[in-house]
Amino acid sequence: MATATRHAHAHHHGAALAEAAQAELESRGEQWTQLRSAVFDILSRFEKPASAYDITEQLSAAQGRRIAANSVYRILDLFVTSNLAQRIESANAYIANPHPGCRHDCIFLVCDNCGQATHVDDDAVAAKVREAAEKAGFVPERPVIEVHGRCTDCAAKATLS
Repeated sequence: MATATRHAHAHHHGAALAEAAQAELESRGEQWTQLRSAVFDILSRFEKPASAYDITEQLSAAQGRRIAANSVYRILDLFVTSNLAQRIESANAYIANPHPGCRHDCIFLVCDNCGQATHVDDDAVAAKVREAAEKAGFVPERPVIEVHGRCTDCAAKATLS
């Protein structure tokens, strides 16, 4: 069974986030190519989860040439596998992981109104999900928990209406 761990996170932003992502990817024996760097840069600038097509559109505009969406999908898959990005399964969208060196099961709070997704680290909850899966004879590899509802801002706006 996975055990719950508590530790401090270094939430990176901007250039520090890109440097941490590059270091994590290279520590896995992968190259930080110009295209991978450009995809990560665009992904990390989105304030909400971004689809591969959102990223492809911005990447194509920035590079002045058409970039194939399947190239971006492959890079995003590598980023998820390498813990540089996280995938919001229900929206088929991605967010940059603000702490690429730390691996956690994903717990997302997804606003059905504005689309904002907040990543929550709760190792105790994640451990219980893994434990329940294991008790059922299932081997959990990458649990993703998504809670849909309304974010604080959208809930406040609804109350005012």
